[in-house]
Amino acid sequence: MKIGFMTLGCPNWDLDTICKRCSEYGYTGVDFRGYLGEIDITRLPEFTYKVSKTYNQLRDAGLEVCGISTSINVCVQKDRTKNLESAKRTIEVARAVDSINIRVFGGGDLEKYTRKELAEIGCDYVSQILELDGARGLKWLFETHDLWVKARHCRLLLDHISEPAFGALWDMGHTWRVGREKPIDTFTALKPRIGYTHVKDAVFNPDSPMAMKDGWYYVAPGTGELPLVDSIKLLMEDDYDGWFVFKHEKRWHPNLPEPEEIFPQYIRWIKPLLSMEIHG
Repeated sequence: MKIGFMTLGCPNWDLDTICKRCSEYGYTGVDFRGYLGEIDITRLPEFTYKVSKTYNQLRDAGLEVCGISTSINVCVQKDRTKNLESAKRTIEVARAVDSINIRVFGGGDLEKYTRKELAEIGCDYVSQILELDGARGLKWLFETHDLWVKARHCRLLLDHISEPAFGALWDMGHTWRVGREKPIDTFTALKPRIGYTHVKDAVFNPDSPMAMKDGWYYVAPGTGELPLVDSIKLLMEDDYDGWFVFKHEKRWHPNLPEPEEIFPQYIRWIKPLLSMEIHG
């Protein structure tokens, strides 16, 4: 079973703690979205001149780097040179830690461009990224996020960027909570380009002190209102063999449960789901 977690959920854990605790809990993958005080891991010693030591330590703990989550927005015109430099650094790290999945965002400005124009910008930018040495050996996966959440919008972006190295990262929370679409609609639009998933759950209660601006607040997977089981079933029935990554946003929301509590809870919830006999 490919069960991973993002380091967003454990912003205060060093590498020793990540390896010890997550190996004990039963995880097999870690997605790096920041490490300790730095959000861009490509600028850290642990992922540059000390990267071999980092890789060996993770491997010895039975952990793969299942993904590297960047801040690159492929449908944004400005800062193109800066973002290409970020892509170059990310490629170097990915190759050093034997990782293949790179999270990017779509992004863009609908006040200046139509959505079709943004998709065309994305196509041009991804083409530039894929010209970088080593880029085509990786998967550049846009997260269902910001302007690219609804099924028809995701399909538009995927249709414009037909490169095999470009695909989708299905954040199961966003497409239902933000996009208000059923899992089958999202799945149909993204199939067969789904290369990765993020799993998180939430409850709608605007009166809760935990609520975000949209009235929702995050809870442990399986205890909220999001159709996570339906989403997972669709993937399993289609023989999806990618990662199910727990996206616990502790870095952005410090009031969320501590990783020592919720990380093992996620494992206890998802393992039986991934073991279900759902074929036929």
